[in-house]
Amino acid sequence: MAKSRATRVAVINLGCPKNQVDAEVMLGLLREEGFELSSEPARADVVVVNTCGFIADAKEESVQAILDAVHLKERGKVRRVVATGCLAQRYADQLRAEIPEIDAFVGIGGQHRIVEAVREALAGRGYDAVGAPRAVLPEELPRVLSTAPWTAYLKIADGCNRPCAFCAIPSIRGPMISRPLEAIVAEARRLAEGGVRELVLVAQDTSQYGSDLYGAPRLAELLRALARIDGVEWIRPLYYYPTNVDDALIAATAEEEKVCSYMDIPLQHVARSVLRRMHRPGDSDAYLKLIERIRQACPEIALRTTFLVGFPGETDAEFEELLQFVQEARFDRMGAFTFSPEEGTAAFDLPDAVPASLARRRFDQLMRVQQRISLERNRQLVGQRIRVLVETAAGPRGRDRVGRSYRDAPEIDGTVILRDSHATPGTFVEATVTDAKPYDLIAN
Repeated sequence: MAKSRATRVAVINLGCPKNQVDAEVMLGLLREEGFELSSEPARADVVVVNTCGFIADAKEESVQAILDAVHLKERGKVRRVVATGCLAQRYADQLRAEIPEIDAFVGIGGQHRIVEAVREALAGRGYDAVGAPRAVLPEELPRVLSTAPWTAYLKIADGCNRPCAFCAIPSIRGPMISRPLEAIVAEARRLAEGGVRELVLVAQDTSQYGSDLYGAPRLAELLRALARIDGVEWIRPLYYYPTNVDDALIAATAEEEKVCSYMDIPLQHVARSVLRRMHRPGDSDAYLKLIERIRQACPEIALRTTFLVGFPGETDAEFEELLQFVQEARFDRMGAFTFSPEEGTAAFDLPDAVPASLARRRFDQLMRVQQRISLERNRQLVGQRIRVLVETAAGPRGRDRVGRSYRDAPEIDGTVILRDSHATPGTFVEATVTDAKPYDLIAN
């Protein structure tokens, strides 16, 4: 008698790296319990959609992914559909009513219950693990990395206590919870022993790490502890809140060789009036002084930021102040997005909405300005030697390689194209920059 095959589960992950870590933990738990993991939803028995619910575009993408899985179910390709993550947490009632074909729901803080959810769904009993949002951190839980084997996201905290008027994350993921420093270092050691060379530290606000456990932020101390781990080559924290970038954090970045000379500080805006409506601190003068402090301590630093345009009430003068700031600050990397009114946030019902067409024009104008700056910053590197983490083959007959420098976070920033290189993916090489594009470098 032929042995029956293991039940196949496909996990579709959407959204941010924090969500990706959640998906990797669910994959690890499923594999540990004997489920077969599949990268092809159409060949799976169960499709788990780990959703994002941050802004309108992300919500639409998540709903479409669920509908695609439901369509596979209706065609008899898959047996069950499970919705997890932020959208499942935030809109569980609406999803139950509008997409009744979903067989199980797992909200924020329920990732460790994914095996139970899948089994109950397969048994036809349905499952609902959506309650008050409270992050569950990956302490001693198995993970199946979905990144390249030399890079891993390391979640150091989850949830958020910030009151930003435009952001629904605190209501979706709950209050901030930091992992003990020792637990993070222990996981980092396990990852390094498994071949990981780059650790990308993530949380909703990494610079606030430890304040709930230790009474004050402890990110600088964590960075120095991680830098002592054998095998780790790069440590790259993301998502700094500007008022938490203090002297200790700047010093750790400047002094620790393994800590990438890279800071991601989402400022959101610089006009004081807009920032106060956003319930955020600072202004253009304070932020320029912060940038000067960072660059004085670490001249080779690559600075990245994010701005939100079209916030309710944003005037032409306020947007012009933002444009002037960007031209003066000269960020190496910059992202932007237009305001999306989110239910349950303080900004949802604010008056003086900026028309979508105007917000889009401002977005385009801001990105054009930054593109010129990015090109100029990249051109300054021509002729210099840089260290590159090689990742993939490219070019005619695979004769080139594509990698990243310390200035490039995975899937966010640019790349370095190595001409006529035979370097092995996952290794570091020294290369000379020969040309520059707005986002990418050419080297050999």
